[in-house]
Amino acid sequence: MDTQHKNMQILFEQLGMDGDDASIEAFIADHYPLSKDIKLSEASFWTPSQAAFLKEEIVEDAEWAPVVDELNARLHENASPR
Repeated sequence: MDTQHKNMQILFEQLGMDGDDASIEAFIADHYPLSKDIKLSEASFWTPSQAAFLKEEIVEDAEWAPVVDELNARLHENASPR
C-alpha cells in the first residue's frame, strides 16, 4: 500500500520533472494561462505518457486526482496563480 502523501512536488517528480518549488513555479509561469477550452491532459507541453497519467488520474478519480486538480486550476485562465 502506498502511504506517501501526494503533493505538487511529488506529482512533478512522478511526471519525470523537477519537483522543487522554483521549478514548479517556473513551469506554471511558462504555461499559464492555459485556455479554458483545453483540458489539462490535452495540453501540448506534456509527453504522451505524462498526458495519459494525468487523464487517467482524473477519469478514475484516483489518488492523484486532488493534486492534478490543483495543477489544473493553477494553469487555467481565471484561476489566480500563486
